[in-house]
Amino acid sequence: MRCDSMFQSFCLLGIMATTVAIQGADIGQFPKLPVAPPAPPTDWLLDHRPFRAGLYRTDNPNEIVINNGLIQRLFRIAPNGATVGFDNLMTGQSLLRGIKPEALVTVDGMHYEIGGLTGQPNYAYLLPEWLDQMTAAKDAFKCIGFSVASPTERIAWKRPRHHAPDVQWPPDGVCLRMDYESDSAGKVAGSADRGKIRVSVHYELYDGVPVISKWITVHNATDRKITIDRFTSELLAVVEHGNWVEKREGIPLLPPETLHVETDMAFGGFEPANANHHAVHWRSDPQFETQVNYLRQTPCLLVVEPTYGPAQDVEPGGTFESFRTFELVHDATDRQRRGLALCGMYRSIAPWVTENPLMMHMRTADPAAVRDALDQCAEVGFEMLILSFGSGFDIENDRPEYLQMCAALADCARQKGIEIGGYSLLASRSVGGGNDVVSPPGTSPTFGHCPALSSEWGQNYFRKLYEFFSKTGFSLLEHDGSYPGDRDITARPPLQKGADDSQWVQWRIISDFYKWCRANGVYLNVPDYYYLAGSNKCGMGYRETNWSLPRAQQVLHTRQNIYDGTWNKTPSMGWMFVPLTEYHGGGAAATIEPLEEHRAHYEQMLTANLAMGVQACYRGPRLYDTDRTKMLVKNWVDWYKKYRDILESDIVHGRRADGRDLDWMLHVNPRLPQKGMLVVFNPLDKPVSKNIRVNLYYTGLTETATIREMENAAKTYQLARDYSVEIPVELGPAGFVWFVIQ
Repeated sequence: MRCDSMFQSFCLLGIMATTVAIQGADIGQFPKLPVAPPAPPTDWLLDHRPFRAGLYRTDNPNEIVINNGLIQRLFRIAPNGATVGFDNLMTGQSLLRGIKPEALVTVDGMHYEIGGLTGQPNYAYLLPEWLDQMTAAKDAFKCIGFSVASPTERIAWKRPRHHAPDVQWPPDGVCLRMDYESDSAGKVAGSADRGKIRVSVHYELYDGVPVISKWITVHNATDRKITIDRFTSELLAVVEHGNWVEKREGIPLLPPETLHVETDMAFGGFEPANANHHAVHWRSDPQFETQVNYLRQTPCLLVVEPTYGPAQDVEPGGTFESFRTFELVHDATDRQRRGLALCGMYRSIAPWVTENPLMMHMRTADPAAVRDALDQCAEVGFEMLILSFGSGFDIENDRPEYLQMCAALADCARQKGIEIGGYSLLASRSVGGGNDVVSPPGTSPTFGHCPALSSEWGQNYFRKLYEFFSKTGFSLLEHDGSYPGDRDITARPPLQKGADDSQWVQWRIISDFYKWCRANGVYLNVPDYYYLAGSNKCGMGYRETNWSLPRAQQVLHTRQNIYDGTWNKTPSMGWMFVPLTEYHGGGAAATIEPLEEHRAHYEQMLTANLAMGVQACYRGPRLYDTDRTKMLVKNWVDWYKKYRDILESDIVHGRRADGRDLDWMLHVNPRLPQKGMLVVFNPLDKPVSKNIRVNLYYTGLTETATIREMENAAKTYQLARDYSVEIPVELGPAGFVWFVIQ
């Protein structure tokens, strides 16, 4: 259809949902889209607001492009839909060296290409003049139209608690859907003319971040059930990382470092690379015949697909939806800037990770003790109480009287302004009765044992979780040993056929539950990378037995773990640990109890975490034992809340703690009145006086900075040409100091 008038609604500030069909003579007669404006001359990490996503035209009547001033993806519509450009506008570099199908699907054993163009003479680079000579593959699905709209919520987010002040959900941007059909796919005897299979390829480009999302849907318009055996939702021929002529044992060939890629089907790790290895694959490209690697093994073909399955049936009229892929384009190679870009991505596509409540880990679930602990939390300003592992809390107990008791505790907590939740172990246990994962021959579950989520036990387990939160008013789940990706060869009808679909089915069970939690305000501590599926927090990264070390060593480990853990995470994305009572041994030398006797160490642990914007699990029966320890905790909590927004902002890494000299970190947020906070620690048993050179570039300040040491009078500093200042620091033994930067 022709719809020039409808496209008058396109603008940089908003996009109405609009559809364009491509039929015969209409090809090339696209509505008069605007031309993309020039990229704003500013750094998106300092001011993301000018970078607005939109759909635009080019000089070619058969091309459209999505562009946000940071990155752009260019599409040909005829003779078929295909990505013909993927550009880093921040550097001017093209990421794409060749054209591939937009997706691949295998339906009922038949393999299909979705879109794409053939005939490229050299896959080392792509010239615009080659495009008009390229053709559509004979049997590929053909593009029949496209539509454009604004992004919508992929997860409902209820926001009952404090989060970063400038997050938005869903993110603004543009969503492009390109529809493909085939005259042959899905046809069998007796149903050849009764509907088709339609594959839609979806792209979302967001305002203010160099991030694009992609996924596919397969709609079954035939009159029979079909099976999606396999799919590839992204296939990109990316410019290679380097000039590796040969390969040597133990020295990996590196994939391109221009792209960071993850999916919301992530599990089995604390880092994105580990958790996404089963879906994000960097492979060699057999069409890249001119590469310098002698064996043509350069890993420069991005293939995003589940390693197994999904083997999902789609009934007539039904639709299958893939997981979503998120691609962050980097504009630098230095670790700090790449880490800040990753944090910016998470704040945009999973903003619930900025919720960061102060939490106590209660060691006992005895109701009287819990009420006492709630009183203490309220007195000092803690915001959440977790009935910890080993406390006696049993979320699987669905007896009415137990649920009523928990509801009474939740009511008590709510009256005091405290949230309450509890712990549940899932994957690393055996439940028996034929309900455990049976691994394929030669393999075993990740943790040695794992209940099958699709088993009768697994379904009953999740029924109990949904019921518990619905009936009690608890609002936190610490879900230990979440689903780690184990395959199960057992048929478990009606949910699971066997090995081929087991990973997909179990991931959907756990991720659907986490999405429900996010929609209902249930906070999620999950020691796995489920952020994009709704989880709030994962471990910052620590060894549990280190909390049995002598107290002084624990302090240093805390600051080291946070320094290392915040390269790829915002401060609010990871939890730490403070053993108020003995944990994994260590005796009196490792614990803080009695709290009054170890007030100095308690203060060091509070500042080591709170000054970094990181919440720890303070595990014990109480938060204070005397008025002095009560005031100690309350004063630091009050300080934290006063500076909360800047403390929970991104971190520029300074000097890592090593016990040999001052260590420090810099919080930055150019969008706040307080644009930075420098936190400095002295691990030595003697005073230190020295100047620290701190680069303030990511505060957004350019000429001068007003810097205030703690609550003292502010001083004005002139920034050097590299945006740095020298700040004099004087710290007593085991001291801590902060500087507010405006």
